[in-house]
Amino acid sequence: MKDLPNLPKIDFLYLSEPDMIAAGVTDMPACVDCMEEMFALLHHGDYRMAGPNSDSHGAMVTFPENSPFETMPKPTADRRFMAMPAYLGGSFCTAGVKWYGSNIANKDKGLPRSILMFTLNDADTGAPLAYMSANLLSAYRTGAVPGVGARHLARKGSKVVGIFGPGVMARTTLAAFIAACPEIDTVKVKGRGQRSLDVFIDWVKENYPQITDIRIVDDIEAVVRDSDIVTYCASGEVGNPDDYPMVKREWVKPGAFLAMPAPCNFDAGMEADDVRKVLDNTGLYEAWYEEVPHPAHNVIPLVGVKFMDMIAAGTMAPEALEDLGAIVAGAADGRRNEEEIILMSVGGMPVEDVAWGTVLYRNALARGIGTKLNLWDEPVLR
Repeated sequence: MKDLPNLPKIDFLYLSEPDMIAAGVTDMPACVDCMEEMFALLHHGDYRMAGPNSDSHGAMVTFPENSPFETMPKPTADRRFMAMPAYLGGSFCTAGVKWYGSNIANKDKGLPRSILMFTLNDADTGAPLAYMSANLLSAYRTGAVPGVGARHLARKGSKVVGIFGPGVMARTTLAAFIAACPEIDTVKVKGRGQRSLDVFIDWVKENYPQITDIRIVDDIEAVVRDSDIVTYCASGEVGNPDDYPMVKREWVKPGAFLAMPAPCNFDAGMEADDVRKVLDNTGLYEAWYEEVPHPAHNVIPLVGVKFMDMIAAGTMAPEALEDLGAIVAGAADGRRNEEEIILMSVGGMPVEDVAWGTVLYRNALARGIGTKLNLWDEPVLR
């Protein structure tokens, strides 16, 4: 109740994007630490998300191909509205929901593809604690998860990162890799256009002068070959896994760690038992598998969803899947040797928003950041 000292009066904090920056949203080492704490709570079960198994990604509003209503949005690429609610225990003990609208045509208006807001709530009363800009919140917590994976699963002394897709996700993911593996000094990157490559390269040079070798490569094979850490961060058309960016076993260096938060497929060599297959939360993929048509990889292009299709087809045993929370909590092994290849799927979860949003809210309170807004002095209805 310490966050609501004057009940029934309720004030909450509004945090704009500049406020979020002042509160530390771009502090990636702190975000990786926060996500690591969250994963341990996931392993112990001190959390809840939506859906029958309390592990759902969220609830999405989509639009039909043909509507009798002229004003209804058309189902163009990335056109959706979505709510992502969760509760997280431990040192957090808060609940919250991220709400966003997304439309790839926003870029033509000078806007981000997705525009996100996050509401943080007191877990006892349900009262709002904060309403905050969430584009940076979401971008940094998403990037931090591969960093948690790298902390436990990448080889010590990893130096070379291969990236496909030099957008915002690539920037935050690279920042997290560097937080986890500070000896990184080389980045290989493939993009679809020179402008995005230039923006990415300028950002790396400005923020990480330790990266002394930045190479633009011509194909995905060159991204993967000889890289200690690999990530695919490019969006793309969903529906046919044959068209998703591929990983072939022959490209992958012994001992490589691959963290995939975007569309990806892999060949039969990567299906082999000696390639460790890790999920950021097994329950999340089980929820997705209940919610979408099969084969599910045609609908959700993440490698973890392909793992679920393989289990359903009998080509992989369920016990072959490993859970990042168990690894973080010490209930399962991290990296076992210098040669093993580890492929990790990153799906994104609302508990991540709750965790990082709670830290930033408390930072803002301590630093006097944000605008206090009044909900009521006394509620009219009770």
